[in-house]
Amino acid sequence: MTVHFIGAGPGAADLLTLRGRDLIARCPLVLFAGSLVPREVVAHAHHGARVLDTAALTLDEIMAEIEAAHEAGEDVARVHSGDPSLYGAIGEQIRRLEAAAIPYSITPGVPAYAAAAAALGLELTLPDVSQTVILTRTAMKASAMPNREDLATLGASGATLAIHLSVRNLRHVVETLTPHYGADCPVAVVYRASWPDQIVVRGALADIRAKVRAAKITRTALILVGRVLAAKDFTDSKLYDPGHVHLLRPKRQA
Repeated sequence: MTVHFIGAGPGAADLLTLRGRDLIARCPLVLFAGSLVPREVVAHAHHGARVLDTAALTLDEIMAEIEAAHEAGEDVARVHSGDPSLYGAIGEQIRRLEAAAIPYSITPGVPAYAAAAAALGLELTLPDVSQTVILTRTAMKASAMPNREDLATLGASGATLAIHLSVRNLRHVVETLTPHYGADCPVAVVYRASWPDQIVVRGALADIRAKVRAAKITRTALILVGRVLAAKDFTDSKLYDPGHVHLLRPKRQA
């Protein structure tokens, strides 16, 4: 018996990995967060499987379902939105599984920030503009941020920021980042990236709050901040430069 943590991807059902699909199809118990994972993903479960929405359950209730499956010798597909390694709350589940000697595996999924970048038609790492992407969030009602991971400290780097779970904290984001990035710095807010009702709002730190308010976006959105969002005049990478010699493209004879 194994508990399979499966990344469902950002929303579009066809962004589920083949491995994730096959695990869902063979597990007798499928647990998923219905508020974030579309029904089309768990529709891959076989006809006799129990498919349970965990959105209203506590961790203790979820673990009780897993422990009962363990006693019965039945595999569990534990389906999380995006990639389970990012804000997936799998760490606390793994800790309990290890304490109970219940085996588990992790299948990665397409993360929301990658789907948002795709929706924007962007490469997030451009030469001379940004070579670093910081994935973070802000503290609201959820867990506090650790020391030295506050938005001002991270923003001082000037890196591209992918800010999760923070669209309702947009005032704080704008006020904190404007001194570091400038009021004209490009910002994009992507609501439900890759879902059929996806909304993309582009602006700058100076006007993004008004635009997001007009779009009535209050949850399930990712905030991207950085000059890379509007960069046009950047240097080509060395990867395909004819003058760049490497193992697979040695120096050519004249």
